[in-house]
Amino acid sequence: MSYQTDAFNAYLDEHRDRFLDEFGQFIGQPSVAADARGVQQMAEIVAQRFRRLGADVTIYPTPGSPVVYAELGPRDAARTLMIYNHYDVQPEDPVELWETPPFEMVVKDGLIFGRGVADDKGELLSRIQAVEAWQQTQGELPVRIKWVVEGEEETGSPNLEAWVRAHAEMLRADGTLWEGGGYDEADRPMFGLGCKGIAYFELRCTGPNQDLHSSYAPMVKNPAWRLVWALSTLKDAGDNITLDGYLDHVAPLGDEEWAAIDAIPMEFEAMRRRWGLDAWLNDMTDEAARRRYISEPTITICGIHSGYTGDGSKTVLPAEAMVKLDFRLVANLTPKIAQELLRQHLDRRGFTDISITWLGGEGPARSPVNSLPERAARAASLDTWQKEPVMYPWFAGSGPMYSLSTLLDIPVIFAGCTWHPNTRIHSPNENILMRDYFDSMRFTAAFLAHFAALEA
Repeated sequence: MSYQTDAFNAYLDEHRDRFLDEFGQFIGQPSVAADARGVQQMAEIVAQRFRRLGADVTIYPTPGSPVVYAELGPRDAARTLMIYNHYDVQPEDPVELWETPPFEMVVKDGLIFGRGVADDKGELLSRIQAVEAWQQTQGELPVRIKWVVEGEEETGSPNLEAWVRAHAEMLRADGTLWEGGGYDEADRPMFGLGCKGIAYFELRCTGPNQDLHSSYAPMVKNPAWRLVWALSTLKDAGDNITLDGYLDHVAPLGDEEWAAIDAIPMEFEAMRRRWGLDAWLNDMTDEAARRRYISEPTITICGIHSGYTGDGSKTVLPAEAMVKLDFRLVANLTPKIAQELLRQHLDRRGFTDISITWLGGEGPARSPVNSLPERAARAASLDTWQKEPVMYPWFAGSGPMYSLSTLLDIPVIFAGCTWHPNTRIHSPNENILMRDYFDSMRFTAAFLAHFAALEA
């Protein structure tokens, strides 16, 4: 199926200022997942924007933030496309490092700044605006769209899987267009057929009921040392994971999977320069770093705190110590397995005094090669940028893709263009390029056309 690109692009140009004003309204509404700040208001804003497309919209409450669900397009369409996005964002901290107000959209030197412009409000709204432009210039949509927009992605989507299981029949589709997608330092589009899973934990150890003078150290348990000793059993000095049984669950990769990983071009020198690094961990070669980055599970200390960490000195024996850990999971590893192995590992070494609090997670997801959404995304990339995308077998990051693809047996593609190498997702001064915001609309239209027209 083809569509009238000249009319579509003319509509984008004509409504450019209005579209950017709408974007400013999305960014101006805080919707921070960590403390649920503004999420109810943001859910209603998203729902109202869907209603303006003529969609049937339901805001589903969950034990956390609501899911906004919208359906539109012909009910008798030959194909149904699910689209996934999220309206929640990361906290704006540290605020003092922002060069512009985090919840105010600022345009400067071809860049759009604000919390959520990249992750994920820019892509969410640009896709909605692309559907509007299609309706106004092409007429009826070529597919039925089922749009799932959640509000807890940034905290591990703790309630999404239960919602999906409760509405599995409603969510049937021929393919899923996922959030995200961008391009690398060489301007190559990067798409993906899956992602790693994640399990996120807080470990805490307590000692005396108050901070004590450090002179009591010879006779009182120090929870900070207890936590350090426990953490040291999870990895060795060479950064190899030593959690009992963890690596035993990792599915071995075949020759085709290794070949797909080795074929991924990465701008290693540019990445090191941007991050201020002289070398990779353990002086790995670029080729070894790529294999490890994409194929291996992880255990990462994300943050650690105990006692006094302010200016100067304060000699205390801390009352408690806490660390936050994330585990990136590959095929055959699940959040449940990770949690059970961690508890057993610590208990086996006498660390029964360290509590584990589950903070969220989701399983890994993988989609079959050459699926309908993959082929549609490849064709749309050629239409939009005249470039063949780099196709990752799965991304090293995580998201709730398992729930809406693997669990429902729906092929998925992670594709888009709003993430560039210095987009600063999750950091101060998050930004996207103005060019990419409107290219996202063009890519969405091309994807819809090819998803409707390609052979099954």
